[in-house]
Amino acid sequence: QLQFVESGGGLVQPGGSLRLACVGDGFTLDYLSVGWFRQAPGKEREGVSCINTSGENIHYVDSVKGRFTISRDNAKNTLFLRMNSLPPADTVIYYCAPLVSSLTPVQTTCTMTPFVSWGQGTQVTVSS
Repeated sequence: QLQFVESGGGLVQPGGSLRLACVGDGFTLDYLSVGWFRQAPGKEREGVSCINTSGENIHYVDSVKGRFTISRDNAKNTLFLRMNSLPPADTVIYYCAPLVSSLTPVQTTCTMTPFVSWGQGTQVTVSS
C-alpha cells in the first residue's frame, strides 16, 4: 500500500492561511495523479483538490475555489495545498492520496474515493 505523510496543519484564526504538504513514503509521486481529501465528523470524505501528473489538470471542489491552490514539486516528491481565507467550517482533518486512476481527468477522479489505507492526515483547526 502506498503511504503518504501529511503535515502543515495547525490552529489558525478565521481568515488565516496554511500550507499543507504531503510526501510519498518510500515511493515517487511523479507518476501518480494525487489529491487532497477531507472528512468532517458525520460526513462523507470529499475530494478537496486534485492534480494530475504534469500539474496541468487541476480540480477544486466548489467550496474552496478561489481560496485553495494545489501544486506539486515532483523533484521534491511533495504535494502542496495552500489554503487562504479559512473559515471555521474548514476545521477538519486533511488527507492526501493517489487518485483511482492517473489516466482519467482529475475532474472525474477527484470525486471518487481512492482505494487506499488512509494515513493520519493533518488537522486543520480554524478558530479565534
